[in-house]
Amino acid sequence: MKPLALALLAAAVLLTACAKGERTAAAAATPAAPVHAVPVESASVAATVRAVGMLVPRDEVRLAFKVGGMIDSMSVDAGDRVKRGQVLATLNRGEIDASVAQANEAVEKARRDLERAKQLRVDEVATEEQVQDLTTAWKVAQAGLDAVRFNARFARIEAPSDGVVLARLAEADELVAGGQPVLVIGASDTGWVVRTALADRDAVRVNLGDTADVGFDAFPGQPFPGKVTRVAAAADPMTGTFDVEVEVNPAGARFVRGLVAKVTLGLGGATKSAATSTLVPVSALVEASGTTGTVYVLDATGTIARRKQVTVGAIVGDHVVVEAGLEPGQRVITDGAAWLTEGHPVRVVGKQG
Repeated sequence: MKPLALALLAAAVLLTACAKGERTAAAAATPAAPVHAVPVESASVAATVRAVGMLVPRDEVRLAFKVGGMIDSMSVDAGDRVKRGQVLATLNRGEIDASVAQANEAVEKARRDLERAKQLRVDEVATEEQVQDLTTAWKVAQAGLDAVRFNARFARIEAPSDGVVLARLAEADELVAGGQPVLVIGASDTGWVVRTALADRDAVRVNLGDTADVGFDAFPGQPFPGKVTRVAAAADPMTGTFDVEVEVNPAGARFVRGLVAKVTLGLGGATKSAATSTLVPVSALVEASGTTGTVYVLDATGTIARRKQVTVGAIVGDHVVVEAGLEPGQRVITDGAAWLTEGHPVRVVGKQG
């Protein structure tokens, strides 16, 4: 039995050696793939949240007539700039002026009735009660006149402040009810804000006063400083997100409503210190699911690709934070990584970072 065991052991060693030789030969036969590789970076990264929002005036006012009637004129359209006190729309005053005239006549009649009653009271023909009743009637008529005069004053719409017409909701000769909005004005003298929405995991980290950097495609390469001025205390029931408002200074730029903004919120305000993080280019990630990703790094010889699973965090520009799985100094493969497998021979080409 002993000679048989030795023979089996020798056969196993021989088979293992053959298999290893075949794998080595296969690897040697695989052509080296050309790739780019850069060192893993270690840098200070401030805690930030990125979001996309829309630029709007801080104050938007829906303007309406106090009373209903037929619109006589609409002198502005959407997009027009307006000045405080400028007449924007008017009602046809035929019915309104008639109401004022009717109220005036009612006051005059009540005054005459009261004067006549007072004279009759002196002659003891009228009673004190009659005089009091006619005094009340005169006061009621006077109050009615004040009411119709007040309504007549608002038979036209004036701009409450400098701004821009955001929407025109009615047309001339259209019959509108009292209080029905006909214009929407955005005030330009109270500032501009970017309104965005954040998921709960980000919203709970944002505070009033946090700084922000705002960019617009309409103003490429021009950053605008901002500040968080409102964080919703409850989620939107339709989207489940939390509304956040960022005040932004135009700094001389011609802002218009509706510009799409890219917002980077600096969490904790200006006093929050930046943390040192491990960074790799986003292009180095070949797989990602949640906080788990996969990259390829060069081995010690710089000629073999090794597959590494990493834990990823926030995206910072064109880099991603790697929270675990890599060490500074390792070289991670970027271009060409998508076509590699574990142990694939590689050839680093091009200028390295």
